[in-house]
Amino acid sequence: MEARVTWVEDRRFVGQGSSGHALVVDGSADKLGPSPMELVLIGMAGCTAYDVLSILEKKRQAVTGLEVRAEAKRAETPPRVYTEIDVTYIVRGRDIKPKAVEDAIRLSEEKYCSASIMLGKTARITTHYRIEEE
Repeated sequence: MEARVTWVEDRRFVGQGSSGHALVVDGSADKLGPSPMELVLIGMAGCTAYDVLSILEKKRQAVTGLEVRAEAKRAETPPRVYTEIDVTYIVRGRDIKPKAVEDAIRLSEEKYCSASIMLGKTARITTHYRIEEE
């Protein structure tokens, strides 16, 4: 896996990963794209969402929607690492079993989500979920 960023202007860069897809990484006041630390949090949310959805599908849960929301606090002084991350999973579907959701979240946290496991080295990560029947 590789990543590259190229300076555009001010504190704005274009980032590109091994996949070839590009995005704006923006530390400027204008905020035309996510900041580097926002991307880290988005990456973690995407990583665990992928895991949870995959696990729920394997458990034959009728998932019709999944949203993962993450809110984080950072250290006051450099390095301004994440110190607390609160993650909420909103699972939509029919007859979703709470135990299946709990198991999926636990497996993602403890075994599969590399991003959560890395961030867990500096941050206390708490999780919540709710199931919305459709």
